This record gives sequence, C-alpha cells and structure tokens, in this order.
Amino acid sequence: MLQYARLVRAPRVVNAARNRLYHDYIRYATPGGTLRIPLTTSKNILGVASSRGNRSHQCDYYAFTALSLDPEELRLSVKKQFGYDWDPAVVGDNFNRQVAFVGIYDGHGGSAVSQYLRQELHSLFENVNPSIVPELFRWIREIGGYFKRYNGGPLEPWTHDDELAHGPFDLEARATAAFFEANRQLAMDKVAFDCGAAASVVLMQSLDAPATPFFAADKLAVTVAHVGDTRVLLCSAKDGTPLALTENHRPDSPAESSRLRKRMAAVITDSYGEARWMGALQSTRAFGDLNFAKFGITVEPDIRAKLLRGRDWGYMICVSDGITSMLSDAEIVDLARNARNSETAAKRILDFAQDLGGDDNATALVLPLAGWNKVQGPDHTKELREYRYNQMAGTCLINIHPVSIPLS
Repeated sequence: MLQYARLVRAPRVVNAARNRLYHDYIRYATPGGTLRIPLTTSKNILGVASSRGNRSHQCDYYAFTALSLDPEELRLSVKKQFGYDWDPAVVGDNFNRQVAFVGIYDGHGGSAVSQYLRQELHSLFENVNPSIVPELFRWIREIGGYFKRYNGGPLEPWTHDDELAHGPFDLEARATAAFFEANRQLAMDKVAFDCGAAASVVLMQSLDAPATPFFAADKLAVTVAHVGDTRVLLCSAKDGTPLALTENHRPDSPAESSRLRKRMAAVITDSYGEARWMGALQSTRAFGDLNFAKFGITVEPDIRAKLLRGRDWGYMICVSDGITSMLSDAEIVDLARNARNSETAAKRILDFAQDLGGDDNATALVLPLAGWNKVQGPDHTKELREYRYNQMAGTCLINIHPVSIPLS
C-alpha cells in the first residue's frame, strides 16, 4: 500500500489536480431548465456488483464520471468516426462538452496499478493535450526493444515539436495519449514493473439536441479504448443478442500473435492449457508490467467506435475476466434481462458466475440505454444456464444420491 501511495503522489507532466473539470453528475435539458443527475447514488444509472471471490485481495476496480472535453475535438471525432455532422452550437455550451466515462480495471500481480487507474485515468483523459506528445513519444522510444521502431500510432502527427500545427486531438489520439501517460507515471515506481492491469474505458456522448443523458439518448456516440481481457458488451433490444466491443489480448490470438512474432519470444502453454507470453503473462496488452514492455507488452489501446440509435440497445455491460472465465457473452446479457434496475442486473451476473464455482475477483457493471426493459426475443441461454447450475449443484452431492439432470 505504501508503494501505491508513492505512485499517486508522483510528479506529473500533466497537472490534473490544477485543472480538474470532471464531475460526479451529468446535466440534461428540460423545459424548466438544466437538471443534474448524480452518477454515484442511483441504482438505475450504473449497476455494480463486485466480489474478491476466494482471492486474498480485491484487484478489480472501476470509475464512473462525467468528463468535460473540447467540443471541437468531439465534433472532429464524430465526423471522423461516423461521417456525421454534429453541431456543438445547437446543443449549447452547458452540454456540448459532456462525455460520460466508465472504466473497469482488473489488476494482476497486485492491486497497485488498478487502484491507480481508478483514481487517476479519468483525470488524465481530460488533461492530456498535443503539447505533451513529443516528450511522451521520446519516453516511449527510450523503452527500447519493441518500441524502437514505434511511430506513435494515432499520436504520430504530434510527435515532433511542431505538433500545434496539426490541431486538436480526436478521441482516438486522446485515449492513446492518456494510456501512455498513465504508464509513464506508473514507471516512476518499481511496483508497476511487476504487476499490471487490464482495462476497458467507455466514452459515451449524447448527440441529441436538446441534450439528453446517455441512458436516454436517441443518438449516442460510443468509443471504447481497451487493453487486456476486460470486456464490454451491448445487448440488442430487437432480439437480445450480444455485441462485443472488445477482444481479449491473448498471446494465441491471431492479431496479437502477428504483432509479437518479431520479438522472437516464446508462447508457452501452462498446466491449465492457457497460453502465456514468455511463460509469464496471459494478456499481451496491459497497464504496468513494465519489465516486459521492451518485449512487446504494450498499453497501446484498441479503439472501437459505434454510433448507436439508443432505443435499439437495451444496455451495456462491462465485466472483468472473473465473469467471462465462467460465462459466455450470451449468458451475461441474458442474465440482465428484465431486471428491476441495473444494480439487480449486475448482481444476477455476479451471483451466477459464483454459483458456477468462480473464485476469482469478479466485477459486473450494467448501464441502461434507451431500450432498457424493452429487450425482445427469447432468453436464448435459459436452458443452458439451468443445466449448468444443476450440474454444479450435483457436484456438491458427492456419493450421496445420484442426480438426474433433465436435458430439455
């Protein structure tokens, strides 16, 4: 814990504390004026269920807040990602900077990195800017190894000292800069060299005018920045099918295997049949794990963006691998169906994963969208869940009575 305290007190290139604009509420317009909705006290906005399982420490954390970003940057991002002409002036100055931020962080090797992300990453998202990129880029290249030939990716236009000539960030560049800046700050303490964290960050921007909150928006821009094996899912209101907005960064996945092949390090399968990079790491992208950075363990985020018609989607779910190691995407979204509120939905997911024997840290976050409680179609996994539950219950009746399990 002392090591984590040193991390959060480390000097910063970006002074987030001096320029903190994020809020624990979101604004929306009504005929009578502007209203504020608190983000942290309503079971209907973000449902959270978390458990440390049978582990000695809890390494799962999350953050939920409202950022204040440059409206011109948001306009450029919407145009670039979706080809949609969004006019910040129509929305109004009170609302056109507002972006909901949700982050889920799953630590490994300790909780220091995931705790740091919970407290700091949303602030970094607000405060990174093009002026820090040249120095940040030099630090990345100094890591050596894998990063000797790194060209900056989405940050490339700003990697030289004339970066201001290239204008403001878009959300892809902002997310990349925030992820790398967090890793640079983590590198100020040796604790981050031996532990790390997977992370998924979701940015949600209502494009409606008058302004609506993300959970009621008819037009909703969603951007996901992701490293590791946390997961973000959407549930279709039309038929209840899941849509994954993330893919696990594992050493045996085709994309990651191709990226890392040049490093000539071995992928080793452990006694559980799981592939591990260099015989040690299950995830090939993560915050921290800086001992392995020059061998290709990177915090470069996968960025995915989607323009949603809100009423077409019931809810969004963010989960750690303590959930996904036990449940399929379809089971996760089906468990949230017709819940009284988002907190009840999150608890259903967590409880069922634990009923099946899950013993890892596990976290489920459920965010309602405009199609909440309007999900159509059958519960596709109901019979499968019942069968799995009965199978697990049967294992508890060791040599007492035979158990008959119906298959239909």
